[in-house]
Amino acid sequence: MKTVIQIVLVALVITLSYFLYTSVEKPLDFEEAKKERYDATIERLKDIRKAEIEYKNVHGKFTGSWDTLINFVKTGEIPLVRKIGMLTDSMVEAGWTEKQALKEGKIIRDTIYVSVLDTIFGKDFKIDDIKFVPVKDTVAMFQLGAGVIVTGSGIKVPVFEAKVHNNTVLVNLEKQLIINLNESRRTNGKYPGLKVGSLEEANNNAGNWE
Repeated sequence: MKTVIQIVLVALVITLSYFLYTSVEKPLDFEEAKKERYDATIERLKDIRKAEIEYKNVHGKFTGSWDTLINFVKTGEIPLVRKIGMLTDSMVEAGWTEKQALKEGKIIRDTIYVSVLDTIFGKDFKIDDIKFVPVKDTVAMFQLGAGVIVTGSGIKVPVFEAKVHNNTVLVNLEKQLIINLNESRRTNGKYPGLKVGSLEEANNNAGNWE
């Protein structure tokens, strides 16, 4: 009987040790994996923001179409002012303006057009991947939208939004911890995931991690 009790106690200690270990390790493993995935996803969202801002600079509005945005980056051009020379101290003292210096040929200002892809991202950047959430072993796209909102002062402001839910970013991680994270975000009035921009307010294209 004594031996049986010892065996039961040993089994109980092992079981309790296991649950204690997992109760500590699981959240740590979850946070480590979450940080790695969040970091990669945030970088992708920053790239989306750069592409959208350049699109707006050219077209005066944002786009909610991946095909349109990707094609713009692949084939589009943006203006770049080439500056040769500048007003010298003696010119300024003599009352010269830049307009006058340009007219007299003392300085040169002209506009050239450069590739969006090469200039903003680099020619080797894989622009076709920009719409995909960078999570290993899964294929999912960011939700992309664009529109115009009217501020309280009646000003029309173009806006865009790119986002992805935690259920996608954290897929295959501990489900209960994902549920807890989402519920905490909702309770605090925050989107349960990562996003940049907003279709509801003019937030200067900020990301919700900033």
